[in-house]
Amino acid sequence: MKRTLFASVALLALTSGAHAQAQLSFPPGESDFNWDSYDAFAESHDLTGQSVSITGPWTGLDAENVEAVLAYFTEATGVEVNYSGSDSFEQDIVISARAGSAPNVAVFPQPGLASDLASQGMLSPLPEGSADWMQENYAAGQSWVDLGTYADADGNDQYFGFFYKVDVKSLVWYSQSAFDEAGYDIPETMEELKELTQEIVDDGGTPWCIGLGSGAATGWPATDWVEDMMLRTAEPAVYDQWVTNEIPFDDPAVVAAIEEFGWFAKNDDFVQGGTRSVPTLDFRDSPNGLFAIPPECYMHRQAQFVQTFFPENNDANFFYFPAYEEADLGTPVLGAGTLWAITDHNDAADALIEFLQTPIAHEIWMARSGFLTPLKSVNTDLYANQTLKDLGDVLLNATTFRFDASDLMPSEIGAGAFWTGMVDYVTGVPAEEVAADIQARWESIR
Repeated sequence: MKRTLFASVALLALTSGAHAQAQLSFPPGESDFNWDSYDAFAESHDLTGQSVSITGPWTGLDAENVEAVLAYFTEATGVEVNYSGSDSFEQDIVISARAGSAPNVAVFPQPGLASDLASQGMLSPLPEGSADWMQENYAAGQSWVDLGTYADADGNDQYFGFFYKVDVKSLVWYSQSAFDEAGYDIPETMEELKELTQEIVDDGGTPWCIGLGSGAATGWPATDWVEDMMLRTAEPAVYDQWVTNEIPFDDPAVVAAIEEFGWFAKNDDFVQGGTRSVPTLDFRDSPNGLFAIPPECYMHRQAQFVQTFFPENNDANFFYFPAYEEADLGTPVLGAGTLWAITDHNDAADALIEFLQTPIAHEIWMARSGFLTPLKSVNTDLYANQTLKDLGDVLLNATTFRFDASDLMPSEIGAGAFWTGMVDYVTGVPAEEVAADIQARWESIR
C-alpha cells in the first residue's frame, strides 16, 4: 500500500496492541509538519505485504502515541506493524531473545541491557550509515552515537541503538511570580547560580528545596545532582570511566562532584528546613515550597517529570542547570531516553530505523505531547506546548549528552550503594569515606 496524498484524513489498517483501526493524527499535507521528508521516504519504500513486530516499555497513553507515529510508517510503506508494550519489558525481551522468539525491533529504556544483548549476539547492527546520520543530525551527535555503540559477540564495536524519545534532567524549576517579585535574573553560568544562591540568603530567603526521600529508593535524587556536577567539573570521558568503574568511585573527580552537591545541600542557610530535612523530605513534596506565599524556597533541581507533582494552577518555569564558565566544558545535559534496536532482522526493521530519521517521525509525537528530540531539523513550533518547546531547546543546545550514570551502573551500586551513600553524606559522613565505601561494594560484586 503506497501512500496517496489526500486533503482529508487517510484511513489505514494498523495492527497494534489494541488491534484496532487507526486514523492518521494529522492529515498529510496540512499544518507545518515536514511533509516533504515523509513524501520522500514513502516514494523510496514500498514494502507491501511485509510486517514488523515491535516490543517496548510503553503502555497506556505512550503506547497510543507511538502507535500514532507508526501509523504513518504503515501508510508510507505498506508494512503491517504490531506494537506490544509491557511493564516487564526488561525481563520479557531477555526471555524472548534467548528463546529465539524476539520481535523484529525492541525499544530499550536503558542502554545497559541493549549492550548486554549485543555482546551475546542477540542484536543486529543498524543499517549502514545510521551512525553517520546520527552524528550529523542530532545535537551533541557524537554523544548519541557513543550511547548506541556496543561490542558485538566478537568484541567489535558496532552501532546498535537508535535513540528516539529523550528525557532531560539538567533543569532548575522556579516560580515565575516569585522570581519576578524578587527581581532575580536567570543565571547563565554555575558561578552566577552560586551568586544567586547567596543573594537569596542575603535577602532573607531560602534558595533551595531539596528532598531525597523516596521510600526504599531514598537518596536517588542526590545521584542526579552528583551526575550533573560530574559533567560540569570533569571531561565527559571521565564521566564515562566512572560509569564503568574504569576509575574508582573514590577517584578525586568523583569526590569533587559529590562535594559540589554538598555546597548546596549541606548548608543550613541554603536549604528549606536546613540540611537535616534533606534526607527525609519526600522528593515529591520537596518542590511545594516554590509555590508557597511567601516562597519557602526559590529553586528546585529536578528532571522534567517533576511537573507531575506540582500543585494545580502553578506558575512554574525552569532554566537549564548551568555549567561553569571557568571549566569550559560546553553545555552538558544529563538525561535518559529510549533506544530502538533490531532483535530479529528483516527489511521492514531496517526501513523502520530509516523512518525514525525523518523529521515527520518526531514531529507527530511532538505535536501529541510527551516527547522530546535532539533532531536539529524538526519544526520546534510543533511542540504541544511552550514548556515542551523550551525543554526541546535544552536538548538542541547541548554540546554533550550523557545518560543517567546510576542507571548504567550495576544495580547494587546505581540503585543501592550510591543511593544510601548520598544519604550518609548529607547526614555527615565525609565524601571521601562515602565514595570509598561505594567502591568497596563495587569490588565485592565482581
